[in-house]
Amino acid sequence: MATLLVTGGSGYFGTELVDRAVARGDRVRVFDLNPPGPRAGPVEYVQGDVRDRDALRAACDDVDVVLHNVAQVPLARDRALFWSVNVVGTANVLVAARDAGVAKVVHTSSSAVFGIPDANPVTEETPGRPLEAYGRAKLQAERLCREAVDAGLDVTVIRPRTILGHGRLGIMAVLFEFVAEGAPVYVLGGGANRYQFVHASDLADACLRAAGREKPAVYNIGATEFATMRETLQALVDHAGTGSRVRSLPAGPARAAMHALAGVGLAPFVPYHWLLYRESLWFDVTRARTELGWEPVHSNQSMVVESYEWFLAHRRELDATQGSHHQSPVRLGLLRLLKRLP
Repeated sequence: MATLLVTGGSGYFGTELVDRAVARGDRVRVFDLNPPGPRAGPVEYVQGDVRDRDALRAACDDVDVVLHNVAQVPLARDRALFWSVNVVGTANVLVAARDAGVAKVVHTSSSAVFGIPDANPVTEETPGRPLEAYGRAKLQAERLCREAVDAGLDVTVIRPRTILGHGRLGIMAVLFEFVAEGAPVYVLGGGANRYQFVHASDLADACLRAAGREKPAVYNIGATEFATMRETLQALVDHAGTGSRVRSLPAGPARAAMHALAGVGLAPFVPYHWLLYRESLWFDVTRARTELGWEPVHSNQSMVVESYEWFLAHRRELDATQGSHHQSPVRLGLLRLLKRLP
């Protein structure tokens, strides 16, 4: 039995990670601004901000492993927060773990560090080339992890693809609402880009396996069964049976419109969406499968359908949802007009 500190343990992915750790018998301490929800087992809660190094240092006392998941995600739209939380916060976690004698840190990064890769599949050695502020902050946090490793701290970096699973909302709520109402859903261009997701439970499994493995490492984590964006959306609308259809939009004008509408607050897009929605990006996960014995359970299709079914079951209560960006639906703005198109 290990004692784990989960930063961001009340957020969307942090909740899944905490639940899995508790289920396997670990002692879990959550460090978050918000208290965790009900759990099947005991969880200690420490309220705190990763920008507060002293609070982190106290939270690290008697901890074996730190699982660091706090991040301001692209929907935050705040470059200052990207830096203070994702970069300075990570530095604070690493220093606090070092000072407390923590044996292992597992840092959850992002595939946004790669921007648009020159070639796929992306490996752990593919150079980072982020295109927007969130990706640049996450890449800088990875650099801090490498510096901590050079200084003697055992740190493993986990890079997930886009996370799905029951309870995942954010920008996905737009897709699910359109499908539920039989409205068209859109791809940019032909939608032939191969786009990989990862289920929250598969990602949590990878993180916990990494927590139990000595020596620093980097792992790319994503589904092994995935298809093009059009094929993934088609599988969802076929499952829903609402009359929703997959439509194509010309990529250049659509990107320009997404940018313009977001700039005046009339659509819930951020640079990550218009820069990367049309692009192919998928991971080679051989290293995680070989070194961690990790195998993903979920395919792109199964996790999109599961997320949609959860949305349907909880749709009436979602307007009152107060959680992280990934736990709350975004506001549609002018996108409501697209739902009216035949």
